[in-house]
Formats: sequence, structure tokens, C-alpha cells
Amino acid sequence: MDHPLTPLLKKDFDFAAAQHLLNRAGFGGTPQQVRALVELGLDDSLDLIVEFDAGDRKRAKAGESEEGETPARDRGPLFVHGDFKPDVLREETPEERAELARAREAKDEETIARLQALRQQRERDDREQLALMQKTWLQRMIETPRPFEEKLTLFWHGHFATGYRTIENSWHMAIQNETLRRLGSGDFQTLVRAIISDPAMLRYLDNNQNRRRSPNENLARELMELFTLGEGNGYTERDIKEGARALTGRTYRGNDYYFDRQQFDPGPKTILGRTGNLDGDGFVSTILERPECPRFIAWKFYRFFVNDAPTLSPEGKECIERLADEFRRNDGRIRPTLRTLFRSRHFYAPENRLAVVKSPTQLVVQTIRSLGTPPREMKSLVDAGDLMGQQLFQPPSVKGWDGGRSWINTATLFVRQNVVVYLVTGRRPKGFDWSDSEMRYDSFPLVAHLRDAQGGLDAHETIRAVASFALGGSIAPERIEQLDRFLDGLDQSGRETAITNDRIKALLCLIGAMPEYQLC
Repeated sequence: MDHPLTPLLKKDFDFAAAQHLLNRAGFGGTPQQVRALVELGLDDSLDLIVEFDAGDRKRAKAGESEEGETPARDRGPLFVHGDFKPDVLREETPEERAELARAREAKDEETIARLQALRQQRERDDREQLALMQKTWLQRMIETPRPFEEKLTLFWHGHFATGYRTIENSWHMAIQNETLRRLGSGDFQTLVRAIISDPAMLRYLDNNQNRRRSPNENLARELMELFTLGEGNGYTERDIKEGARALTGRTYRGNDYYFDRQQFDPGPKTILGRTGNLDGDGFVSTILERPECPRFIAWKFYRFFVNDAPTLSPEGKECIERLADEFRRNDGRIRPTLRTLFRSRHFYAPENRLAVVKSPTQLVVQTIRSLGTPPREMKSLVDAGDLMGQQLFQPPSVKGWDGGRSWINTATLFVRQNVVVYLVTGRRPKGFDWSDSEMRYDSFPLVAHLRDAQGGLDAHETIRAVASFALGGSIAPERIEQLDRFLDGLDQSGRETAITNDRIKALLCLIGAMPEYQLC
């Protein structure tokens, strides 16, 4: 019987479907890349996109070298390369602590001020390292040949949300980012167990203060409410209190997870109907056995990858139930579950095209990867992301970003439009330190195939081709008329409208200001 996860027919994987897949499972692509996927067909395209590390896994199994494959900088750990340091925000040495204690006892203000200045300098260096991490990750998303890996890392960053302003340790944020990248396409249980051993998460939710005689409930509560089951889904306040006891003793020392056995509560606990001497791993296993867990994760996948409308359609509800069953059959493995989703008829249904509001990160990265604009200056793009409501490594709360329609308001829409103008033209509104840069469209990927034998372009055919691709599919006739009038209005000579580099830029700037451009 036909249902939402029924595979898409091979003949229906056309240009529009391939573009939709690239946008949702990554950050878009050029027309040439879209056509390449159409030539491959859906299954081979999914092999290429979803099984992004298949070659690495085969080599690791065979013990072969990686020479000649994807450069190391484009895969695996991100922050072990370059100038990132794990000890920027190191703790004071025993000698420094002893010196400070002596200085305080002797009221040696000069020594106290010197040691405090050293600590403040380390804090400034740590903030600078975080800023470099933001730019580096954004650049990775723009340049990576493995966009699905980075898209998943971004998804989990919003799901297991922690923020630098609370943690105030850039290397702990780096460790978590690497964990999400390394485990984000594996199995969910391994990922959750890593999260409850993650220094950033332990600090963010105060589990370093979770002791046997004074349990702290923060991590236990969010583990069930936001990370695995969903708010109010199948657990009680008693389960949270017992879960907090199971998580006692889980803390960190320096940059590493540390289990403080002296602070662990070894007594019996009853969580979600299961009784025993449960520790953190037992708590996770108990949670993940609940039917609410696959359903909640399927819902989160659906909102991120399929449709973020506030109200689910009947078919959307059925798709989530089917996806939850798939997640359960796959023993919580993420990659095959999402592959089934990306292969499904429902994923490509008309009502699910242009049905997700682009996050600020998606807007920036997809504009660059799809339209072929220069990336410009990374700090400006990071700052613009903050103004649009998405600062990397700084979700607004443990709930992450709400996403969907919350991305759009009068202030953020203005910035979103200006970002597209900046990427296309290199010019900036007053108030941003953006340098001018020329972008030429002599071989512009959206129109290169439209040139005639003499290298010319038909103006209105160009409008339709550029608008159709930039807006991700069929567009309303009134939009075409609006663009036609705009282009005609640029030439007051009465001659036939000509296509030039500047006019294509102007056309893209207008398209980037349209409501449809905010969707993918």
C-alpha cells in the first residue's frame, strides 16, 4: 500500500527534485551539480551524499592509506588544524595559585594585579579563539565536499544546544563540535552517551555540580525533555529526580570527561518503570527503549529536513510515525533512517518544496554554493548571522533555535536582503565593515548554457532561468512579470533589453529580496 515513505519513482527524480535534495541534505549546489545528480539517479545520488565517508570506512577496514582521496582538511576533525589551542583558557598552575595566596596574605596588590591580568588575557585569547572557530566552521560549510556531514553537525548543534557565554571555554565548544561531526550520522544511543560525557554539556547544564548528597536535576530534565523524549512525553518529575541520581559524579577535569566515583549515588533507582543500580549509560538505555523517543526524533528530523510549518498535515503526521518505525527498525541508526526519508515520495511532494524557512546559516551558505558568489569576508558573514538570529556556538537557550517562521521579522528580513546584496555585489550598507569586490558573470553558471552561438543571451529567457533556479522551482507568473518590468526599466533607450554582468547582479539582488528566496 502506498504511504509517505514509499520510494520516489525513478522517472520523477528530475532537475527540480535533485535541486531539492541538494538544498535539504546540504546547502544547495550549482546547476551543473544538480544535472550531475539527475544523471546519477536517486539511489546513486544518495550514495554520494549520504554515504559521504564510504571511502574512508572502506580504507579503515582494509587498513589502506588515504592518499589521493578527500584532503584531510575537508573531512574529520575541524579544529585540530590551524592555530587552535586546547590550553588557551588553562587553569592556574599550583605554583600560580600558591603565589596568589601568598600575595593576598601579604596584601601584595602588584602581584595580585599581575596574576589577574594574566587570567584576563587568557580569557580574551579564548574569546578570540571562539571567533576564529565561528569563521572556520562557516568556511567549512561553504567549501566542504561533504555537505550532508556539516548539515547534520548543524542540526545536532541546535538539538544538543550549548552556548559559549555560559561555558566560557572555546576548546570545550570545539570538543563538542567534533563529537557532533564524528557521531552525528552514526547511531543515536552512542551520540547521546557521548553527550552526557561532554565537558561543554556537563558545564552548561551544571552536572559538574551534581553530587550524591545534593543532586542537580538540570541535565536529567533536559535529557528527557529536549534531547530524547520531548516535553511531557512519558516521564514524571520522579523520573527526573531519579535520573539526576544516575548522573551524579559525571564531571570533567581540564578538557576531559571525569567520573568522580566518590560523588556517584550507588543506590537503587527506579526510572521509567525500570529499577536497578542505574548509572548514566543505564539511564540513557532506559530512555531510548521508550516508544516516545523514536517519535520525537522523527519529528525533529521532519521539521528540519521536510517541513517546518507549525501545523502538521495528516500525511505529515503519518510520515513521522513511519519514520519513527524506520528509526526503531534501524536500532537508532541515523544515516539509514534519513536515507529512507530522502528517498521517499513525501520528501519530494509539492507541498514540501519551499516549505522550510532558511536559517541564517543556510541562507548564507546556500547563496554562495548555489549562485557561485564569492564568499567575501568571513567575519562579516558571522556578524550578519548574529544579526539574523543565528550565532554559531551561541544558541539562545538549551532549546536551541526555534527555527521556522521565528527566523523572519522586519529587522532580520532587512539584514537577510542586505547579505544577498553583499554576496552578489561586494557592496555593503553603511555600518558594516565590508570591502568592495568585483564579481564577474562571464561564465556565470546559471546562464552559461543559455548563450547563443554568438555568446549572447535572450533577456527574458535569462530571467526565467535565473529566477527558477534561485527560487528553487516553479515561480508565480506575476513574479516573472515583475522581473521583466524591472529589467526593462533599466534600459531607457528603447532598444531590446541587453543582459550584462551588472544587470544579472541587479536581478539577483531583487530575487534575494523576495519572500520566496527565504525558503528552501
